[in-house]
Amino acid sequence: MARRYDSSTTTFSPEGRLHQVEYAIEAINNAGTCVGILASDGIVMASERRITSGLLAPAKTSEKTYQLCGHASCNVAGLTADANILIDQARLRAGRYAYQYQEPIPIEQLVEYVCNYKQFYTQRGGLRPFGVAFLFAGYDEQYGFQLYQSDPSGNYSGWKATVIGANNQAGKSLLKTEYKTGEEKIPNIQEALMLAVKVLNKTMDGTTAAAAAEKMELYTMTRNETGECVHHILNQEEASKVIDAVEAEAASAGDS
Repeated sequence: MARRYDSSTTTFSPEGRLHQVEYAIEAINNAGTCVGILASDGIVMASERRITSGLLAPAKTSEKTYQLCGHASCNVAGLTADANILIDQARLRAGRYAYQYQEPIPIEQLVEYVCNYKQFYTQRGGLRPFGVAFLFAGYDEQYGFQLYQSDPSGNYSGWKATVIGANNQAGKSLLKTEYKTGEEKIPNIQEALMLAVKVLNKTMDGTTAAAAAEKMELYTMTRNETGECVHHILNQEEASKVIDAVEAEAASAGDS
């Protein structure tokens, strides 16, 4: 039945489904895993680096985490080429807002703009949906640190912790049990980093601890003493320390 309705982005099936959008979501579900966790003093995003060939030169910049403006960044799961178009649109919108109003754009407004752009591609003939999902991390004065997830349909939602990409259901199951939602129990940045590593260990099949640092990209957003957002991607040494702490915690739990 799907074959009669999946050749066009704009045609609904009798069940009310847009098959082209579902295919784009399926492409994301086969992409590298990305984790986002809201901490008490910032935001942590962690992503899986998929190394397809040992002959590839290491990327000079991140292929998973992108800074959109001074107070917002995003993680990408899916087609990087598609993501580049949307990242450029987000940066352009943030810059125009700051120029027009002389203040940073609210995070949800920036996310909504990108999602409206994505939704446009699901209702016009001759176009296809963007095969990419985002985790948006940002800070504004009104709502503080915020974490959003968006998909190719243009839907977006705010989260305290979530996972996109391959094996995302397994990752979300772990977050439901490990992430504490009470205000006094929300993890700090270090605890959130360790939780993100636990999620990636669960979703990345067959990864040894020694190779994990090369296959994980860990990112933090915090604020400094002057109130400016600090974006930091952990280097391999820093990532190894977090991974070792997780391994030590797991070993001690096993001994007890």
